[in-house]
Amino acid sequence: MSRLITIADLQGRSLAELHVMQHQVQCALAQAQPGSEAHRLTAASLDAIRRVIRQKQQALAPRF
Repeated sequence: MSRLITIADLQGRSLAELHVMQHQVQCALAQAQPGSEAHRLTAASLDAIRRVIRQKQQALAPRF
């Protein structure tokens, strides 16, 4: 992975798209050399994806 995926990049994506991206980024993270710039960018991108997934899931959750 050569660039950081930001929360702003992800806001317009659907949950299905985000889950696909999460899987792709997890695979890229597994292949990245630990401690490398690619590993850091990929880990940060994965964190952003997970945050947006949580935000969208919370928005869809029923309120009591």
